Amino acid sequence: MNLLLRLCLILAVAAATALAATPVAAQDTTGAGAISGVVVNAAGQPVENVRVCALDTPSCATSGAQGAFRIGDLRAGAYRLEILPLEGLPFTTDPVDVRAGMDGSVQVQLPSIETFEQTVTVTAPAFRVPQEVKNSGFLVEPREILKSAAALQDVSRYVQGLPGVVIGTDDFRNDIIVRGGSPLENLFIVDNVEIPNINAFANFASAGGTVSLLDAELLQEVTFLSGGYPAPYINRTSSVLQVTQREGSREKFGGWATLGFAGAGAILEGPINAGKGSWVVSARRSFLDLFTNDVGFGGVPVVYALNAKAVYDLTPRDRIWVVNIAGVDEIRLGLGDATDLEEELANFDIRYNGWRSATGVNWQRLFGSRGVGLLGVTHSEAKVGQQVKDLVAQGVPAADVAPGDLIARSPIVYFEDSREGETTIKYDLTLRVPHFDTVQAGASFKTFRIDYAVRSPLGNDTPFSPQPGVDPFSLDTTFRSYQTGAYLQASKQVAPRIGVTLGGRVDHYAALSKTRVSPRAGITVRLTDSLSWSASTGSYYQQPAFLFVSAFPQNAALKPWRADHYVTGLAWSPSADRRVTAEAYRKNYNDYPVASGLPTVSLANIGDTFDVREILFPLTSAGTGHAEGIEFFVEQRLRSGLYGQGNLSFSRTRHAGLDGVLRPGSFDYPIVFNLLGGYRLSSAWELSARVSFLSGRPFTPYDSAVSTAQRRGVYDLSRVNAERAPDYGRIDLRIDRTFTVGGQPLNLFLGVQNVTNRRNFAGYRWNRRSNTEQFGEQQGLFPIIGFDWRFR
Repeated sequence: MNLLLRLCLILAVAAATALAATPVAAQDTTGAGAISGVVVNAAGQPVENVRVCALDTPSCATSGAQGAFRIGDLRAGAYRLEILPLEGLPFTTDPVDVRAGMDGSVQVQLPSIETFEQTVTVTAPAFRVPQEVKNSGFLVEPREILKSAAALQDVSRYVQGLPGVVIGTDDFRNDIIVRGGSPLENLFIVDNVEIPNINAFANFASAGGTVSLLDAELLQEVTFLSGGYPAPYINRTSSVLQVTQREGSREKFGGWATLGFAGAGAILEGPINAGKGSWVVSARRSFLDLFTNDVGFGGVPVVYALNAKAVYDLTPRDRIWVVNIAGVDEIRLGLGDATDLEEELANFDIRYNGWRSATGVNWQRLFGSRGVGLLGVTHSEAKVGQQVKDLVAQGVPAADVAPGDLIARSPIVYFEDSREGETTIKYDLTLRVPHFDTVQAGASFKTFRIDYAVRSPLGNDTPFSPQPGVDPFSLDTTFRSYQTGAYLQASKQVAPRIGVTLGGRVDHYAALSKTRVSPRAGITVRLTDSLSWSASTGSYYQQPAFLFVSAFPQNAALKPWRADHYVTGLAWSPSADRRVTAEAYRKNYNDYPVASGLPTVSLANIGDTFDVREILFPLTSAGTGHAEGIEFFVEQRLRSGLYGQGNLSFSRTRHAGLDGVLRPGSFDYPIVFNLLGGYRLSSAWELSARVSFLSGRPFTPYDSAVSTAQRRGVYDLSRVNAERAPDYGRIDLRIDRTFTVGGQPLNLFLGVQNVTNRRNFAGYRWNRRSNTEQFGEQQGLFPIIGFDWRFR
């Protein structure tokens, strides 16, 4: 499969670039949008030479022989279209929405000339990902996240149901694991602001958490790219999650109150300077700690989240916007008065507190018909504090010892008080130039400020080593580093049905003293008006997290690891609201960080954990691996009350540690099936559901004799990932009911996750207090309830 896929991609791109050119515009990625579509007459036949203009802008287009037109470089907003046919009077349409970075597709139907009252019909735009994205692109509507039975109004949890995405070892976390990669390999972008982690209860060695800091009520557009993405995207080897938040109201002040899994909160919004701009703010807080100090695991989580966005139009061509995403969280886990001593968690006292904030200022400048530029200045800062005490490190305590006394006398096995800061200046430019439809270029400069105080004085009792207490360390360091990058990309419609994108980027990683060049290419061929074939390929590099690089002296010699993507597939769109795709992919990994003293351990197989001590060890860039698979996807946008999507994936993932032996990856689910969607019974009632099935993932069994003798879990290293867990299955349901209270809509929702209370396998755990192996479960039956009430 690998060789065949490579040959197809190379031959296709080479053949396409040799064809004669006809100029057609392509979408940019600088935050501007576009309106494209077709003009038809009253009988539904294409009409050429019709002038279509976006009112109050200099942007116009003329329909071609098939009635097609495209108006590019439009700022996000609503535009009336002026239609100028060759015969008859000009018309003005109702407003058509334009969204940042999206192509909105419409149909303009002209009236018959004999009609006395001449009106023009324009369909609502059906948005799609930019034309540079040839494969593996998914556009998620905000209402799908808000109404999803499984997502808990969390964008990351919704994405877990898309093709190529799987959960980690515990569905309590919202890690995004894509096509055989690890949870560390995902890029998050919110309104052109790169954010290291969008989740609460995060650490510097993972990209996941428990709940998103993003308020789903503010989402306007969510784009997810799972492979083969183009040159503008930086420094991640598996996927890109790109989010656009909506503007506040430019007309009047208003807001609403919310209550849900992420907590209770309020949203306020209003205009700036008589509608030249707007602002919107969301503030939320968890509330369980107001009723109890222990929800069963020794404590209760506390989360504060703030989202804010302000937009202002300086001139008809200049727009600025400011964004902030922030969160504060704390939790205590472990032994308490009500803790079940049969749980391994009862053997620890864990205290966590942290905060993170990301702020960005962006200036977008339209250059008329020539292009668009976007300047962004962003700063993100995060702090993590942790302390872990091992309550059985000095032996199993007597059952009558008070929890407070036991905690006070137990040793600290892990301590962290660390801070990371990142400042980025970047510029993206899209131009229309001769001989190409679009040329895109950009550059970025990042500075990092790192302040680590991390100690693991007793070492790591990793189950991968029969020797306890390996690799103790004490890290107390402060330093600065930087990273530079630049890209160039050209797109061209080389024939009426063939579009090609070629580009590449270069990145310098100062912390590793390495520079890497990443070529990328893609092609799309429209086989018919509704069926297309596409392919893409590229090299992607990623620097290991600074905490990994800094923890041990030898880790400073690590290299950026590399993933080569090869993707090809077919897409069939029988209507604007329906899509069916089939894709095949291959990813090859090289220079992956692996443990230098634990020959079977690769960083690719870990990362979905709160236990940072468990994944810090001396590393070397000697790992290899690959992932390959086939994915089928069908999507139905909201129509006649019904909406949803389903996908079926077959895949295979293999990773090797320092010993070079390719073994099943820890996130290797050979078969994955998801079916999610909903039905609007009426304007007041709506149902949603999700059904998920994942075939059993690999796991490493314990060596019972060694584990019993050492009173801790020790793996059988001759059988690393040699066994398979039971299959994973879950059904989630939700119902929404909308009322009118005080003249405004009040939406109540009630649901149940894992309605069958299936005991899904999380992993076997060794309980050191009882010295026995225990079956670890994932989330059981979990009720959800909440509301949102708008007021003006």
